[in-house]
Amino acid sequence: MIYIESESRDPYFNLALEEYVFEELDPGRRYFMLWQNDNAIIVGKYQNTAQEINQEFVDAHHIRVARRLSGGGAVYHDQGNLNFTFIVNEGDIEQFNFQYFIRPVLAALDRFGVRAGFTGRNDITICGKKFSGNSQYVKRGRILHHGCIMVDSNLTDVAAALRPKAAKFQSKSAKSVVSRVTTVNEHSSAPVTVEAFKAALLEEIASAGSLERHVLTGKELKRVETLAEEKYRTWEWTYGWSGDYNYSKSEKFDFGLVEVNAGVREGIIEELRVTGDFFGRGDIAELEQALVGERIDEGLGARLREKLDVGYYIQGMEPEQMQKLLR
Repeated sequence: MIYIESESRDPYFNLALEEYVFEELDPGRRYFMLWQNDNAIIVGKYQNTAQEINQEFVDAHHIRVARRLSGGGAVYHDQGNLNFTFIVNEGDIEQFNFQYFIRPVLAALDRFGVRAGFTGRNDITICGKKFSGNSQYVKRGRILHHGCIMVDSNLTDVAAALRPKAAKFQSKSAKSVVSRVTTVNEHSSAPVTVEAFKAALLEEIASAGSLERHVLTGKELKRVETLAEEKYRTWEWTYGWSGDYNYSKSEKFDFGLVEVNAGVREGIIEELRVTGDFFGRGDIAELEQALVGERIDEGLGARLREKLDVGYYIQGMEPEQMQKLLR
């Protein structure tokens, strides 16, 4: 089995690296990868990103948001989290046999006196609390299985970043299952570092067969970076790929209550109704029409400011407040 360890902490690079190994390296070989991300939320391929995250908390704490290739729910990554990836052929193991891939993780935990089990569709738990979520992507006879292990993650940030905002969504996208979570360190008799757990996991993998270390060449790194830039860092992949959904949210400002009800397609507003008990001089339909066709991103407020005077329609409101209401 070929072993690849990413030196990057960039979630967009690491997700691109997974796809590069899966799609472009020798399909006749088996691969095992270890990687870590700085603070990030990774949403499942079929999820509505806006529905899964607390956008205000994410923006305030500079948390990056990325979409992965595989399905399943949203997960939070930080430096207390270790991620692993297996890439094998279907002939080696049947599709969605999650237990096959988590055996080394359970064995590594045993070394630290931590007893864990596999529950539900794709979770590894300790005392009924989830500390690892797993997911798979299958294509052309190849299986990509990856999982995250919360060795010493910040559980306060996990809860805050993934807490849905006070808005109502109606969509066909998959929604994350809200689970009680924990970390490995909460159940170990002595502190476990990510590096120590990584070493234990590598020993368990190597015990089943030799590991051949592969260091990415300059050409390979450039190819991965290109994929990260052209796909994983784009708004279109992270937010725009969320499909169609209806969205409603209201907020009480000093100048009155404002409620928005929007129909959104691939992250772009198709229809909008603004109601509330606010005051204004202009026809609110003009403001609604100005927002139709806009994509709901961090630049919405600035673009709206260039288009018209929001305060003319909703007295006291700034464009950035409308952006926050819609995000």
